[in-house]
Amino acid sequence: MRIKILRRRDPESEPYWEAFDYDGPAESSVAGVLDWLNYHDDVVTADGRKTTRIGWECSCLQGMCGACAMVINGVPSLACETFVKDLGGPEITVEPLKKFPVVRDLITDRSSIQENLKRTDVYIGEYRPRSGEDHEHQYTAAKCLKCGLCLEVCPNYTSGKSFFGAAFANDCYLVAARNREKAGQIKAAYNEHFGKTCSKSLSCMDVCPMKIPTIASMAKLNKLK
Repeated sequence: MRIKILRRRDPESEPYWEAFDYDGPAESSVAGVLDWLNYHDDVVTADGRKTTRIGWECSCLQGMCGACAMVINGVPSLACETFVKDLGGPEITVEPLKKFPVVRDLITDRSSIQENLKRTDVYIGEYRPRSGEDHEHQYTAAKCLKCGLCLEVCPNYTSGKSFFGAAFANDCYLVAARNREKAGQIKAAYNEHFGKTCSKSLSCMDVCPMKIPTIASMAKLNKLK
């Protein structure tokens, strides 16, 4: 099987494709393939050229941290949860997320997700619960990995400078539901940076590795007073 990877040595260099041959098990994840390629003393391309080890990030390798988010065969995915046997075809393409600055190869800088939360003060602070809380959905919304897949696939998200995307919307609901004194402030930030611009394509829910129903967070937040 041929693995094509879009690489970049540093943020200032031009991206370029390199192809590699993979003859390991089809049950391996894409993360396993990347690890297999890097494991060799000499990393060699499909045409026999020595090259540098492939830059990519991982942590838990169990779909719980979001570090290995990338674009696989054109679909934003977690490499540890995407398996060779499910991709089909003789070739797999792997690219970094396109809507975040590339650090190197498949490593991107997703710090803007947290910076936008800090910028709008979307943090719980003192826990001041409401009566009749929906603890089940709060637990679901809190599973967000901040992996960026929802932002990568969103047709409305570009640089994160004004529209902050589904990850922001879920946190807005979570904070407003858990701190009633901040609810008005949070809803104002939500409307400014999500509500008035979201086209509700709901592609964010299609790629979310935690299956968070963002549409439910939106509806519940709109009902909060």
